[in-house]
Amino acid sequence: MKRYSKLLGLCGLLFLLWGSGALAQGKEKLVLRVADSFPTSGHWMVENATKPWMEAVTRATGGAVTFEYYPSEQLGKTKDMLSLTQSGVADIAYVAPAFIADNKMPLSTVAELPGSFTSSCQGTLAYWKLATKDGILAEKDFAPNGARLLWGVVMPPYQFVTAKKKIESLKDVEGLKLRTAGAALDMTARKLKAVPVRLATPEIYDALSRGTIDGMIFPFSSLVPYKLDGLVKYATVDESLGAIVANYVISEARWKKLPESVQKAMTDAGEEATRRLCAALDRDLQTDIAKLRQQGLTTVQLPAADKKELQGLLASVQTEWAEGLDKRGKPGSEVLKAFRSALQQGR
Repeated sequence: MKRYSKLLGLCGLLFLLWGSGALAQGKEKLVLRVADSFPTSGHWMVENATKPWMEAVTRATGGAVTFEYYPSEQLGKTKDMLSLTQSGVADIAYVAPAFIADNKMPLSTVAELPGSFTSSCQGTLAYWKLATKDGILAEKDFAPNGARLLWGVVMPPYQFVTAKKKIESLKDVEGLKLRTAGAALDMTARKLKAVPVRLATPEIYDALSRGTIDGMIFPFSSLVPYKLDGLVKYATVDESLGAIVANYVISEARWKKLPESVQKAMTDAGEEATRRLCAALDRDLQTDIAKLRQQGLTTVQLPAADKKELQGLLASVQTEWAEGLDKRGKPGSEVLKAFRSALQQGR
């Protein structure tokens, strides 16, 4: 009986070794599960990054790696996406630092601070530098969570978007219930005497329809995919009210089990997807605004005096964000300095 058990164990070991070698040679398929919260079709993230990234990895590995894609929170809620990768329910998942439960990646929200940058690529490439390889965010935010960034994007600067009230001055913002996402946008809303209401993106439609919120601090690019364009009537333009970091990550434990050839394919496709996605968002911004105007959206420029006042308020949000993290034993000021430096180097 003991000999039989040893023989079975040896056969099992040989099978695993053969399977690993076969995958490296492209003879056996590896199927990975990808999870996110985006709509099943038509979303800019899915069309410009998620699907092309999966296709690029499959192509680069000669078909050895394929994917099962689970959109629309099919495997879990947005706030739980990081834990899905940690537990192995998903191999790769969409992780927005502002949305995940228990504030597990607070330093990454540096790229969500208002008044920092004027385009998606400017914010994205600065964040990418800090969140990959030996960057401070890779060390201080990703590594402690056992996660690795595969690709991601920082959205173009957000605007005030409202359903009924036209915002023509900062005074008009006061008292409005505005959907926010994460601590940085919460701080921005409070600084402007608005009431932040934190909601995941799929929850906005119902909240806006019912009047639970008056509007959002939100990007133009996400209005149509979430069918919000028919509910909103007014929006500011050319402000920098913060943004959201949208990442796709894999657990470090899962990553280490992948052959080097697969790791390289994912890394190469990830950097390509990151650059392509931010470029697409920047390229399409004015087109998105024009289409929304044709559908009846009224856009507003704040007066010069209000813009100047707003700049001062937003600068104070950055400082308070950093100091708040410093008090918690996190290197907030160091990360803010590094992000500002990366922004300058990218200009």
